[in-house]
Amino acid sequence: MDPSSPAVDRLESAIAPLRDQLLSHPIYEAITSVEQLRIFMEQHVFAVWDFMSLLKRLQQHAAGCQLPWVPPADISIARFINEIVLGEECDEDRKGGYLSHFQLYLEAMSDIDASRSEVEKLIDGLRDGQKFDHLWPQIQKLESTSGFVNHTMSLSLEGKIHEVAASFCYGREEIIPDMFSRLVPVIKESGLPVEQFVYYLERHIELDGDEHGALARRLVEVLIGESEEKLVEATRAAEAAIQSRIELWDGIVERITKSPLSTRCS
Repeated sequence: MDPSSPAVDRLESAIAPLRDQLLSHPIYEAITSVEQLRIFMEQHVFAVWDFMSLLKRLQQHAAGCQLPWVPPADISIARFINEIVLGEECDEDRKGGYLSHFQLYLEAMSDIDASRSEVEKLIDGLRDGQKFDHLWPQIQKLESTSGFVNHTMSLSLEGKIHEVAASFCYGREEIIPDMFSRLVPVIKESGLPVEQFVYYLERHIELDGDEHGALARRLVEVLIGESEEKLVEATRAAEAAIQSRIELWDGIVERITKSPLSTRCS
């Protein structure tokens, strides 16, 4: 993809102020104790989980997942999506085996005795065949976490594919390396016993900061095409994704500030 694509340039120019706001959020310096990290992880784990719904929607569209099968229209995009799925669902676990990034995150939570009960209740319910809309209200979480996941699920299930791609690119793949790069030094300097969590963060910085961001931009460009309407819709979707993340971070920081020794939601 030409990095100076006019459509992508216009989109990125429009979202730049929100992106800067997200990257200057106080959350990146707020986590200095195990108790505060527990609060963070017990909420952020839902964002780790719901990422896969965006990705699977894109895989359905771009990587030939329908039956009967037909060849993908763009092989490079299909490979890109499938590579991300491979990494997210069965990455190397540093022990000679494989693990999903979600499972890696759960293990990191256990390292600091963060509660996994609510997210595991969600996963168990979904595996039992319960509908998300019925199950989600029963899960204890912050209001900002609820809003973040509701936004992701609504877009994954009902959004136009170029909107999903824009949210995936600018709310996840493109910005995660910059977000996590701000968090890693604080975590390391705190001296917290969180090697597994740091590995999770650094793995995403490595994977997403390499070629994934550029390929995600190409996906957005291809799906927008020459349509002004799609460009406007994709821009709004990217802005909404970033704003949703800001509100997620706001809720966690507020929780940390109000209850620095608490590790559970009321």
